[in-house]
Amino acid sequence: MIFRQFLHEQPVTAASYLLGCVGHGVAAIVDPELPADEYRRAAESLAVRIVLVIDTHVHADHLSTGPELAAAVGAPYVLDEHAGAHYAFLAVRDGQRLTLGNVELEVLHTPGHTPEHLSLLVIDRTRGPEPWALLTGHTLMVGDLGRTELATDAASGARALFATARRLRQLPDHVEVWPGAFAGSVCGRALSGKPSSTIGFERRFNRVFAIEDEGAFVRSMLERIPAPPPDAELTRRRNLGLVDVLA
Repeated sequence: MIFRQFLHEQPVTAASYLLGCVGHGVAAIVDPELPADEYRRAAESLAVRIVLVIDTHVHADHLSTGPELAAAVGAPYVLDEHAGAHYAFLAVRDGQRLTLGNVELEVLHTPGHTPEHLSLLVIDRTRGPEPWALLTGHTLMVGDLGRTELATDAASGARALFATARRLRQLPDHVEVWPGAFAGSVCGRALSGKPSSTIGFERRFNRVFAIEDEGAFVRSMLERIPAPPPDAELTRRRNLGLVDVLA
C-alpha cells in the first residue's frame, strides 16, 4: 500500500491524499487542491496510475481541482450520490467499495458538515481484512468536528453530524484518522496542528466528538461558529457547476 498526505496552506489550510496499491500500480487522489500536474508528477514518481479522483464533499472554502485532474488522467471523478453536481461524476453510496488493487476504500455517508459528505475506510488486504485508516474530510478532524452551516442551517447540520459522530465512535480504537483540514482552517474551531490521529484518541480527548447526548451536542456545535470562508456560497456553487445560475 502507498499512502501520501499533502498539506496545504494556500489558498486554504487543507490536506489531500494519494493512496493505492504499488503492486497493481493504481492510486486514488482524495480532496485535490493542488494543480493537476502536481498530483500527476507525484503518481509518476511512485510508478502508479491515478484511476480515481474523489472529493469527500462539495467544498465551500476553495475550488476543487478534482474535475480538472480527473479529465487530465482519464479517471472517474467521484462524489457521494447526494451531491447533485451539474456535470458528470461517478455517484457512490454508503457501503460501496472502491478497489485499488489490494487496497479497498469503503464509502461511508457521513453527513453533517455538508449533506453529501462521505468518508473513506481504508483496508489493505495484504495486511489484514480490518480497516486501517479513515479519510474523514471535514467531518471528524483532530480536536474538533466540522462546522455545519455552510450547506444547510447550522442546527439541522449539527443533528446530522451527531448521527455521523455516533457511527464513527463505533469504529475500533486503532483506526487512524486522516482529515481534510487541520489548524488554520476555518472549517473547525479547535483544530490541532497535528494532521492525523486515531479514533481511540479522538473518542477520549476530542471534546465535541465525545458528547453522547444529542441536545448537548447540537448546543456545542452552535457555539463560537467561525466566520464563513470568503464567497462560501459562490465557491460551493462553482464546485457544483451552478455558477451560471447566479445573478
